[in-house]
Amino acid sequence: MIADHWPLFGLRLRTPRLELRLPDLDDLARLGDVAAAGVHDPAVMPFVVTWTDTTPQERARNTIKWQWTQWGSWSPQRWTLQLVVVADGEIIGTQDIGAADFATSRVVGTGSWLGLAYQGRGYGTEMRAAVLDLAFTGLGAEYATSEAFEDNAASYAVSRKLGYADNGIEWHVVRGERIRGRRLVLDRDAWAAARTTEVEITGLEPCLPLFGLGPDTP
Repeated sequence: MIADHWPLFGLRLRTPRLELRLPDLDDLARLGDVAAAGVHDPAVMPFVVTWTDTTPQERARNTIKWQWTQWGSWSPQRWTLQLVVVADGEIIGTQDIGAADFATSRVVGTGSWLGLAYQGRGYGTEMRAAVLDLAFTGLGAEYATSEAFEDNAASYAVSRKLGYADNGIEWHVVRGERIRGRRLVLDRDAWAAARTTEVEITGLEPCLPLFGLGPDTP
């Protein structure tokens, strides 16, 4: 089995409504379909990298290729875990969590997107809560960071609900315009105080060396 050689394929995060997992090829095909159907209003761009500004077919292909690049570039010193989000048997989007030199820094960052058809149902909060539980409970993180453009009210609502605090600003150029992003940070105590989503983590122990951690972590 592939998980015998790459144990991340056996990792599962489960919440009351969702399962998060590393995608197989069938999952990637379905994720490409979700991306092709649309991720946001074309009039706005919520991402620094404008990967959605293309045809539906290219958007699907680029989504799949990006997942492959994350598999191939993984190292214990720098990793990004790209998980598909599954609700009622359907792929609805992706949630990622990543870090550099995590064994020392104990800081993670997160990112995500949902297909248009699945937005506004509270999935964004639940899926980020899942990877925060992986970070703090499973991996022993001390901090989690996030950022969104200042007009992205949905992202900020998720962050506030999960206990994040403001942590400065960042400037970006998107579609030829200067855009201000707001950084946020979540520490272990704030996460514990705001935690309301129950998360089941399975298959983590054999993955720990891939995160640069030993078997007794955290």
